[in-house]
Amino acid sequence: MVNAWPGACTDNGSMRIERRCTRLREIVAGSLYDETMKFTRLLALLGALAFSPPAPAQTAAPVDLRILAINDLHGYLQPPPGGIRIADPNDRTKTVTVPAGGVETMATVVTNLREGHRNAIFVAAGDLIGASPFLSAMFHDEPTIESLSMMGLALSAVGNHEFDEGKDELLRMQDGGCHPLDHCLGPHPFAGAKFHYLAASTFVKDTGKTLLPPYEIRSFDGIPVAFIGLALKGTPEIVSPASSAGLEFRDEAETVNALVPELKAKGVEAIVVLIHEGGFPSGDYNECPGISGPIVDIVRKLDKAVDVVISGHTHRAYVCEIDGRLVTSADKFGTLVTAIDLKLDPATRDVVSAKAENSIVRVGGYAKDAAQTALLDAYDKVAAPIANRRAGSVTATLSRVPNATGESVLGDVIADAQLEATRSEANGGAIMALTNPGGIRIDIVKKGDGTVTFADVFASQPFRNQLVTVTLTGTAIKAALEQQWLDPTRPRILQISGGFSYAWDATKPYGEHVIAASMMLNGEPVAPDKTYRVTVNNYLFLGGDGFAALKDGTRAQFGVYDSDALFAYFQANSPLQPSAGGRIAREN
Repeated sequence: MVNAWPGACTDNGSMRIERRCTRLREIVAGSLYDETMKFTRLLALLGALAFSPPAPAQTAAPVDLRILAINDLHGYLQPPPGGIRIADPNDRTKTVTVPAGGVETMATVVTNLREGHRNAIFVAAGDLIGASPFLSAMFHDEPTIESLSMMGLALSAVGNHEFDEGKDELLRMQDGGCHPLDHCLGPHPFAGAKFHYLAASTFVKDTGKTLLPPYEIRSFDGIPVAFIGLALKGTPEIVSPASSAGLEFRDEAETVNALVPELKAKGVEAIVVLIHEGGFPSGDYNECPGISGPIVDIVRKLDKAVDVVISGHTHRAYVCEIDGRLVTSADKFGTLVTAIDLKLDPATRDVVSAKAENSIVRVGGYAKDAAQTALLDAYDKVAAPIANRRAGSVTATLSRVPNATGESVLGDVIADAQLEATRSEANGGAIMALTNPGGIRIDIVKKGDGTVTFADVFASQPFRNQLVTVTLTGTAIKAALEQQWLDPTRPRILQISGGFSYAWDATKPYGEHVIAASMMLNGEPVAPDKTYRVTVNNYLFLGGDGFAALKDGTRAQFGVYDSDALFAYFQANSPLQPSAGGRIAREN
């Protein structure tokens, strides 16, 4: 019997059993052994050992993972003029503007938010490039890709603006190399992104394969986490038809759900979706009251295996719970960085909790990152002589924000500039111009003495679309105007040049919004069978934004770029002041 104790006393981590074993060893050694015990105490101790339950297994602590996220940077290497508007901390019924953004400050914010987190990853939800200010756009967004690579960005979904120059240019952004037409313009060769673009829902029609990898799996303390990246299904409707040629953009939720079994077969339980689609909340930048928009329905359709959704596209900021899942967005132009904190269960390898907070990239609130400053300086030395050219001046800010009819002050100016650039017979013989509101990206802000530079002009018209003057009938013009309501929830009201006017009725059905009798050009009714020379940009001429009627234009004559037309208009007409409007009227 004495020889039976070693097996029972095998070390199993129980303090209680170890104390009994120590007592037993003392008895067997004879220090407390007494012949009169007749093994009574030995039996009692061995019995206690035999029936002592095993110690419970130690529960491993959850693994912490911090995800940092941005979206819709749009090449804003420097702070955007408007900063970010947030609720006034002293009176939440009001809002205040906070200077924010710029990669020099963002890099420091990212570094600070990483500090103290062993497991961290920096990701994005698309539109990092495209519709960019001059400093990035002049170099086809190479400096933005380089800046984010230096910051340690790891993964990004593709947004619609990643396709502005077509799929081949997007692949160049990933892989590097010189631009096929403009060649190498920057201060050093372009090496491509050090982060990986993901495109789960974008398929090449000829091959049936995704243009870029659909997802990437990263491991944190042995726990795999999948990041799925995808563009919005409606990308072909909001990029140039030439840019989306040969590509298919599939349903967002169906794409993700189809990948879940594949990921689970690889042992993945934690799934994060990076999606370039979003919503419209009514609260402040860390709130989510009354959110609406496409992201709500998409999230509700997602497989329950999806844990977190990082969104974008709508240029709004929110931290939401939708269908029991965390959904975030970080505004636009680099004004916010989202910090998402997950806890991963080592046993189930799934997310057991998730929370998030948006941090403002406050200008002046952080030290500037020296490496980012050096990068901007290198590119600015090349760009500055062009960017700083004086265009003219303004007496007040020219706002792109539309009024109740859909007309904007800056829209009027841009349409007039495009008409002026193509009015002569040699340049097209135009008598009216139409331009899309989505091509007007930012206000022209009055600064100091009102001086406006080429960089300011370019920032408002950054797509570098070429003007095209075509012949259209009055019927075709009305048809194009009706196509402003292809999406009745978000009408795209074309901006029109001076001399042309019309009225629309909000109560009428699709195809009957425009009041035909109200269409006037230079004091004369627009006749259905008469032809007119109309200037649009090449994006609209190809049917962009759904304006298919404009593709019927004949005798196309291509002209200057839209930003160059606006620059010339400033030079000839400064100082410019906000117009009185009244070109578009609305009934009901």
